[in-house]
Amino acid sequence: MKTFGLLGYPLGHSFSKKYFTEKFEKEGLADHEYVNFELDSIDRFPEILDYKHEVYGLNCTIPYKQQVMQYLDDIDDEAYEVGAVNTIKFIREESGRIELVGYNTDIIGFENSLMPMLSEKHKKALILGTGGASKAVKHVLTKNNITFVSASIEELQENEIGYDAIDETMIKDHLIIINATPLGTFPKVDACPDIPYNALTSDHVLFDLVYNPEITKFMSNGIEKGASVKNGLEMLHGQAEAAWKIWNED
Repeated sequence: MKTFGLLGYPLGHSFSKKYFTEKFEKEGLADHEYVNFELDSIDRFPEILDYKHEVYGLNCTIPYKQQVMQYLDDIDDEAYEVGAVNTIKFIREESGRIELVGYNTDIIGFENSLMPMLSEKHKKALILGTGGASKAVKHVLTKNNITFVSASIEELQENEIGYDAIDETMIKDHLIIINATPLGTFPKVDACPDIPYNALTSDHVLFDLVYNPEITKFMSNGIEKGASVKNGLEMLHGQAEAAWKIWNED
């Protein structure tokens, strides 16, 4: 049995487990399984190496995208630059040694999902949230020469602002607005970041990393003003397929 899985805590309803289990069934991979490794501490990571079947790859989610890096033998350049890993490949050598290599496929998923929505006028972005999910977002924006500022409820760091600094002028000046917080996720579907949505226009692009529900409150506020909107499902599909490709590369 070839095992793949998801590392995180808590996991609850897992997109990855459902996605890959259905993928294995569809492709007739009866000798493949996908397991949720719901570990309450990253200190328990070595337990995965002793799993009853050989593990060949992991997806990694909150809160371990950074913490897991200490256990890896090598890290892809982009993942290292971002400072977070969401995909781990297990390279099993004939000697029995296992080499763990980290990647960040959130970069691929987000870039391929966001960029087709943009035009020449989209040069400035406002990122709502400064957690782990925002790291790949910042990397993609920088890579594509899009300037950005991040809104945070924590102690402010460089290039960060508080939500009270987001006024109508800032909204009108930043035509890309990205929700990198969990606000609006099922079942709390009436929640959304506190920004002046009345300043939105049809020139705005609103991207929500949340994918459940399909249309979040953040997105519906944009739709009311004629903005282009997208949720995080396409990004999730993209990062999952990129991970699958990495796991199967020689």
